[in-house]
Amino acid sequence: MSPFLDLPPLSAAQFAAIEDKVAALLHTTADVIITQGEALLPLEAAIRGAAHPGSTALNIVTGPYGQTFGNWLRGCGAEVVDLVVPFDGAAGAEQVARVLAVEPGIDFVSLVHAEAATGNTNPVAEIAAVVREHGALLMLDAVASVAAEPLLTDEWGVDLCVIGGQKAMGGPAGVSAVSVSDRAWERIAANPAAPRRSYLSLLDWKERWTDAGRTALPHAPAQLEMLALDACLDRIAADTLDATIARHRAAAAATRAGVRALGTLTPYVHRDEHAAPVATTLRTPSGLHAAELAGRLDPALPVQAGGGPLAAEMLRVNHYGTAAALDTVQSVLTALAAALPGTDADRAAEAAAAAWSAAVATS
Repeated sequence: MSPFLDLPPLSAAQFAAIEDKVAALLHTTADVIITQGEALLPLEAAIRGAAHPGSTALNIVTGPYGQTFGNWLRGCGAEVVDLVVPFDGAAGAEQVARVLAVEPGIDFVSLVHAEAATGNTNPVAEIAAVVREHGALLMLDAVASVAAEPLLTDEWGVDLCVIGGQKAMGGPAGVSAVSVSDRAWERIAANPAAPRRSYLSLLDWKERWTDAGRTALPHAPAQLEMLALDACLDRIAADTLDATIARHRAAAAATRAGVRALGTLTPYVHRDEHAAPVATTLRTPSGLHAAELAGRLDPALPVQAGGGPLAAEMLRVNHYGTAAALDTVQSVLTALAAALPGTDADRAAEAAAAAWSAAVATS
C-alpha cells in the first residue's frame, strides 16, 4: 500500500495550524478559511456571500477573471459597474476614484491583483486606499500574486483576500483560502441571499468551525492537498518570503529583457511596472500566429498561447513556483530563438542574465 494512503487523519489542530500559516503569509489577523477546492470556489463564495439585489458593485476588469466576476455579481442580482482596462496595462487608483465619485452607491469592489492570463498586475495598495475612503468592501483575487509580490492584507484594508497554492507558492491546486475581515463577515451575515448549507457558504464554516473554537472539523478535509499546502508554506518560510518574491521579480525582469534582445517578439504588457512577476505575455508580430509558435516548442517548457481570441497574438511564459529560475528563463529563450529565424540566443541569454542579476541586487 502506498504510504500516502496509510496516513492518520488530519486533525483539527493540524488544520488550524495551517490556517494560521496562511494568515501569516497574508499579513492578516482576520479569520482565514481554507476551502477544499480550487480557488474559483472561495472567489465565487465571497461574491455570492457579499453581493445581493440592491447592492452596487464596481468590477475592475484587467483580464478574464474580472470578466468572470462580473457575471457572478450580476447573477447575484447586484447592479454592476465595469471598469474595463486594456489588458496590456494596469488599472489606476485615479480611474477607480473617478468611477466611485460618479457612482456613490457602490458598496463592493472586486479586483484581481495579478492576471497571469494577461501578464499584468494592479497597484492594490493605492486602489484599496481609494476604496476604503469611499467606504466600500474590497475583494481581492490574489491567486497569482501571493508569494510573488507583496500582499499586505490588513495594512491595505482588503476585506476578502483569496489565494491559491498552485502558482508562485509552488503548491497544490486542490485547496485554496480566503481571509475575511470583520466588515466582510457583517455584510455576509446581513445578506439574506448568502449561501447556507452549501459548499459555497462561508458562514457555515465560520459558525461550525471558526466560531466553535476550531476543535472539530465540519467534514473530512482533502488530506493530501492540505499536507502539500503545509509543505509549501514551510518551504516559503524556510526560503523567506522576501527571497521568494525576489526570485519571481527577477524571473519576470529576465524574461522581458531576453525577449527584447531577441527582437521578433515584444512584451504584451508595455510598462515594466505593470508586468506581473508570475507570467510574461508576449505579442507576436502580424503574420506569426502565437498558437503555431507555441506548437513548435518543447511541450515541457512553461509556454502556451493566450486563451480565446488572444491565441493568435499572445504567447504566455509562466515563471512561477519552481519555474521562477534563471535556467528556466534561459531554456525558454533558447527555444524561442531556435523557432524564430534571425534571432540571437546568446544575446538574449546575456540580456536575461544581466536583468536577473540587477533585479536580485535591488530586491
